[in-house]
Amino acid sequence: MDGVFNTAKGRAAYYATLPAADDSLIVVLLKADGLEADDTLNNHATLAAILASANAEADFTNYVRKTLASITVTVDDTNNRVDVDAADFTYAAAGGASNNTLGKLIICYKPASGSTDADIIPLTYHDFTATTDGSDLVAQVAAAGFYRAA
Repeated sequence: MDGVFNTAKGRAAYYATLPAADDSLIVVLLKADGLEADDTLNNHATLAAILASANAEADFTNYVRKTLASITVTVDDTNNRVDVDAADFTYAAAGGASNNTLGKLIICYKPASGSTDADIIPLTYHDFTATTDGSDLVAQVAAAGFYRAA
């Protein structure tokens, strides 16, 4: 299931505008093994809290946290909503020597380039089921975007 972390409800579109001078939106992948239920996962207020729980961040060969590019925040007056989207991204040669079975993709707001996990605010979570094998892994959360406030 896809959802919004409680701490980001009503604020995800604002964070997506990247209001600070050195901020970004990042993607963190979580392993399927030990993954918390959505109703528990969405209660965490920081990335540090997510990772201190039963959740484990991916560690497959060539894994890095990705910075989202081409972020757009679109106010849709006709449909009375706000949509947030970003460019698709690829993990090149994901896995191979070390593989993971993945369960969630988390989009987070990183307030500054030097932020620690305790500073990073989780915005949205998305089911992301894949097993790495050394092939490229392409992520597209949804064609309409990764967040909608209506």
